[in-house]
Amino acid sequence: MSNKIISIGIIGSGTMGSGIAQLAASRGLDVILIDISDELLQKALSLINKNLNRLLQKETITENELNKILTRIKTSTELVDLINTQIVIEAVSEKLDLKKKIFIDLDEQLNDETILASNTSTFPIIELAMSTSRPEKVIGIHFFNPAPIMKLVEIVNSIVTSKKTTDLSYNLALSLGKEPIITKDSPGFIVNRILFPMINEAVFALSEGLGSAEDIDNAMKLGTNQPIGPLALTDLIGLDVSLDIMDTLFNEFKDSKYRAAPLLRQMVRAGKLGRKSGTGFFNYSHTGDK
Repeated sequence: MSNKIISIGIIGSGTMGSGIAQLAASRGLDVILIDISDELLQKALSLINKNLNRLLQKETITENELNKILTRIKTSTELVDLINTQIVIEAVSEKLDLKKKIFIDLDEQLNDETILASNTSTFPIIELAMSTSRPEKVIGIHFFNPAPIMKLVEIVNSIVTSKKTTDLSYNLALSLGKEPIITKDSPGFIVNRILFPMINEAVFALSEGLGSAEDIDNAMKLGTNQPIGPLALTDLIGLDVSLDIMDTLFNEFKDSKYRAAPLLRQMVRAGKLGRKSGTGFFNYSHTGDK
């Protein structure tokens, strides 16, 4: 395999997958975006086009550059179309069984030299690695939302990831204009290991009547200089995603400090998922934004 990655496959065309696709194509890589239906893929392309047109209006890119970016992104519903890619990044929902199935299928269908990466925010990379016949070529490449903007990428090594795989993944992140850090394979890695207990504690504070949602968020913004309060951030991430992450941390560590706040679980059951559902800790049904 070449030391420079020029072709990339992405599985999952949701917020993260489409964002990574846009980023990679903007940096000159050939991208194949995979999902289970053409309808989902067209939705992703529409979102990418919308985001690029925003950049065009701001004169960040030219119309010619916009068109070139879009032509670098191909779509498919078949994993076999990833056969010539150098690295594949899985960016589906945080369901371990689903991710493992994808890795098993990729391992069977792709070139032995292809690196298999996951954008998971919490699950152990070693579980995905050991479901394949190439565990040394499996790694975590965790982008943050929105992928084209956020500078950080966590490069997550399992205990069997090879140095070559790490180096290629690290250099890929650099080529995408990111500032990568290397972390060992532990639930939540660095950022979410620290972030989600704080978010969870904010939910506990709200449920105990320590303050209103507005006051709790303002306290953290004004008192710790955070750009967004923890409850508004949970709405942005999605309460269901946040609950999944807390449950994963608790199940992996078996430590009560990672128990999810009951209010968080109740709101997920009630369908109050944050911005994507129109209501969470704040209401977005009228403005679409807080």
